Amino acid sequence: MKENIIQQKSFEFSLLIIELYKKLVDRKEYIISKQIFRSATSIGANIEESIGAQSRNDFISKISISYKEARETEYWLKLLLGGKYITQKEFDFYTEKIVVILKLLTSIQKTTKNNRNND
Repeated sequence: MKENIIQQKSFEFSLLIIELYKKLVDRKEYIISKQIFRSATSIGANIEESIGAQSRNDFISKISISYKEARETEYWLKLLLGGKYITQKEFDFYTEKIVVILKLLTSIQKTTKNNRNND
């Protein structure tokens, strides 16, 4: 079976965010921590759903949702930095990971849409 890079990267990122969530809750930050937890873990959940998609359109829809969730996660990271809940170094670490995921999702969307149009 071929390695699925986006599946792997989104899963690893979810694990990192789970650890960040725990740290934020320990520091009594409950609102943004829950938001970033939900959006970040939703990226991988929708990728998993896309793997079992019933059609190309269903696949594109799930990948598009993953992309939107990744963008939302990036926003929550900016708020955590702005609110001084994370350091610039932490922000850079997480942002580097989410940017890779966003690039992969963009590429998957473009390729799938192009293939759909060529059918």
